[in-house]
Amino acid sequence: MNLVLDFGNTRIKMAFFEGTRLLNEKTFESVEELLVSGVLNQKFKHALISSVTQNHLKILEILSPESKVKVFNAQTPIPLKNAYKTPETLGSDRILSSIASFTLFPNQNVLTLDAGTCIKYNFVNQNNEFLGGAISPGIPMRLKAMHNFTSALPLIEPEEGFEQWLGNDTRTSMLSGAQLGAAFEVDETINRYKSRYPDLMVVLTGGDSHYLLGQLKNPFFANPNSLLLGLNTVLLYNLEN
Repeated sequence: MNLVLDFGNTRIKMAFFEGTRLLNEKTFESVEELLVSGVLNQKFKHALISSVTQNHLKILEILSPESKVKVFNAQTPIPLKNAYKTPETLGSDRILSSIASFTLFPNQNVLTLDAGTCIKYNFVNQNNEFLGGAISPGIPMRLKAMHNFTSALPLIEPEEGFEQWLGNDTRTSMLSGAQLGAAFEVDETINRYKSRYPDLMVVLTGGDSHYLLGQLKNPFFANPNSLLLGLNTVLLYNLEN
């Protein structure tokens, strides 16, 4: 049994795999919650950790020295060719989501949409090359920005299933601009990619992807465990090579 852990900007995700089979997975809101859960007390052979923060350092200190634990970085061998101009600045979440999509759809043009703190667009071509993409503010970030950079707009939370494109008060106007505006952005981005890659596959993932469900006009494949699958794919790749 192997362990994978992803430390994101707002959440921590973990999973145990037996080979390619997902045994169980869980999401935590903080390092403290992860530690109290006791999941790290389970025995595992190998572990791979990815992090866009420094919170993983606390976990490295307590993991059993008998466990073979590695931290994913720009030098970690991966089953894709990374053609990004500055691979050392590429977020681990972006490349790992793309590796997960590559695992599902090898030798195809795949656009992975990762909706989290930011909305990340990550493209892998049919030659299995990661080329890059785009980064834009996530839905909660858009709402917080409207509050933080104005004197009158309130701080509100995203609303699952929101469909009122014509807001009739401040709250619904903000939700329309943030949530439906994000959906319009995603759809148009997909359309631009499809104009160049007609056979494009689209994968939607990320902790806030549920806010986009039902709003996107383009078809997509939902993969809620994208980062974990990507981590496990890299872990197995390194064990086999």
